[in-house]
Amino acid sequence: MPTDVVMPQMGESIVEGTITKWLKKPGDKVQRDEPLFEISTDKVDAEIPAPASGVLQEIKVSEGNTVQVNTVVGIIGEGNGASPSLHAAKAPTPTAAPVAPIKAATATPSIPAAAEDEDQLSDVRSSPLVRKLAREHNVDLAKLSGTGTGGRVTKQDVLDYVQQRAASPTTPLVASPASRPAPTPPPVAMPGDLVPMSQMRKIIAQRMIESRRTSAHVHAMFEVDLTRIVNLRNKLKNSFEQRYGTRLTFMPFFVRAAIIAVQRFPVVNASVEGDSIRYHKHVNAGIAVALDWGLIVPVLKNADELNFLGLQRGITDLGERARSKKLTPADVEGSTFTVTNPGQFGAVFGLPIINQPNAAIMGVGGITKQPLVITDKDGTDSIAIRSVVHLTLGYDHRIIDGAVADQFMALVKKTLENWSEEVG
Repeated sequence: MPTDVVMPQMGESIVEGTITKWLKKPGDKVQRDEPLFEISTDKVDAEIPAPASGVLQEIKVSEGNTVQVNTVVGIIGEGNGASPSLHAAKAPTPTAAPVAPIKAATATPSIPAAAEDEDQLSDVRSSPLVRKLAREHNVDLAKLSGTGTGGRVTKQDVLDYVQQRAASPTTPLVASPASRPAPTPPPVAMPGDLVPMSQMRKIIAQRMIESRRTSAHVHAMFEVDLTRIVNLRNKLKNSFEQRYGTRLTFMPFFVRAAIIAVQRFPVVNASVEGDSIRYHKHVNAGIAVALDWGLIVPVLKNADELNFLGLQRGITDLGERARSKKLTPADVEGSTFTVTNPGQFGAVFGLPIINQPNAAIMGVGGITKQPLVITDKDGTDSIAIRSVVHLTLGYDHRIIDGAVADQFMALVKKTLENWSEEVG
């Protein structure tokens, strides 16, 4: 019996979604929970799984069209499926106004794999998205050491392997390059092109303008000697990953330092409600994640109740699900304080725009080695090479005074430079 594929309701406040990409075409076989199409809403971009196994017989709503939730967008049935011409003839006009097709920067064509290959891939703990990515890049998942929970192979594991393989051409492949078609590079905008904004880009543009109009933005920048933490991470990162199954990154250090400072200066974790100030009970840390197709800020709820390992696991999980389009609207709601990391791309520092309705956002610059003047306990000065990071606090001057912002950052600096908490 045919199964309807519908536009899902990704949250109570979401009433419509835009289909940005179909991952299958009419006539293709699909497995239950296998990624079927991608959507964009005013909250998140998400990859939607197939509700049943069978054959995609018909696509009722084509890419780039926006429809109400629960609208039937496709049909999965048994048999050989509908022909592409039948699909084109039956596709109805969506109830909502269509928007221009969105070019997903990371989109790659779906490449069929042999049944025995699929069986081998499914033996490794991984998601359908990871297995699809492995097929496209001719990667044997069994040869990878998963960094996810319980040794699960993640999307980043595959991408890291592909990058290392490109740097070392002698690395053996699962199959000969000629045995499978090479992925076609994603379309890119050429000089002179007029390219419509994606749904996500429209939302980002709107929210950035609204934030500038809402908050009285002021920024404070502090230079932090991160040598102690850099040495600690270098010492522990291998054992940390082997013991806990997740990479040790710098982000939980910054988030933890901010949480400690928030407990001393709670107004930094507050928000404005009319003529009142809402002091939040917990720190819901927004962690900005740069995507190839935009920027999203998933939220680590009750981050103040997590230990260091809990912070690292939570941050890693949010980042992986953001990049694989597995976030739900609940994952991007309720932040009370945000941390963004422009330094990962080489920026010395940034002047980030506040993530509404937060009152503050902390930007993390790049970690670089610099000569610093070091004063010993006896007062003797010397010059040493140290690992330095520049942290910027963007804050809403309506409720946060400059003195409070500076004291907050001074405590963040002190915590990082004198790190004493257990890491793992």
